[in-house]
Amino acid sequence: MVPRDKRVLAVNFICDIQPGVRDERLQEDVWIVTPKGEFEGKVAVVTGAAQGMGRAAAERLAKQGAETVLVDIQLDRALTVCAELARNGLKTRALACDVSDENQVRKLVETILGELGHIDILVNCAGILRPTPFDELSTAEWDRVMSVNLRGTFLMMRMIYPNMKERRYGRIVNFSSTAGLTVSTLGGAHYTASKHGVMGLTKAVAKEGAPFGIRVNAVCPGLIDTEMVQGSISPERIRRYENSFPIARLGTVEEVADLVYFLVSDRSAYITGVGVNISGGDLL
Repeated sequence: MVPRDKRVLAVNFICDIQPGVRDERLQEDVWIVTPKGEFEGKVAVVTGAAQGMGRAAAERLAKQGAETVLVDIQLDRALTVCAELARNGLKTRALACDVSDENQVRKLVETILGELGHIDILVNCAGILRPTPFDELSTAEWDRVMSVNLRGTFLMMRMIYPNMKERRYGRIVNFSSTAGLTVSTLGGAHYTASKHGVMGLTKAVAKEGAPFGIRVNAVCPGLIDTEMVQGSISPERIRRYENSFPIARLGTVEEVADLVYFLVSDRSAYITGVGVNISGGDLL
């Protein structure tokens, strides 16, 4: 504890404090405070972390001190993100995984636990969007979207859950969508079905995990300015959607990352099993 008569050079940080440093300008002893991240000593795993909302969430957690594992099927892109974050002194690493493949997910989790010992935070952001009309929807495309969006979320949770349960601590954030609360803005019955499934999975595991210190929540983004959205619809259609929202713009990946941070932090200690709508009022 810092003595009351000492000046402290920090505000709103978890800090390391070194006493007895002389400040010649003030002619008094001050205490030098080195900020520490809230998640120092924690291990965070973020899927779909090579771009968009996954990348923003991974960077947000890394900036708070978590050793963050960026998981993506596009390893080259994930490695590029890792290199950029490492230049800013953040602790990250990248691993390749198709989250719909059970063997790959098992190997991924075994590798992380073998190297880092534990997993404290899981953010399931990996997902794909296909706005195919229902009467043109093939069984193969249905299976692929469900496999990544729902099966992938299940597999990551199922492989990591035992470690969290044993340690009686875990924070999981799944990416649903406003499509998981109503119907996809961009279309795609399979996308809507998969995101409703993510919401159901989130609630069920939240109820089971709560006695073991595991909190599970979901974020439900509307139209966010991501590569996936930009690649799915025309600029003209995006502008029409923007003008229809009460907050007349697309959301940003940083805003979604801030929500993820809130849900895995102690600021949301009494929240579990919910889906938080972040859509600029689209569902009003």
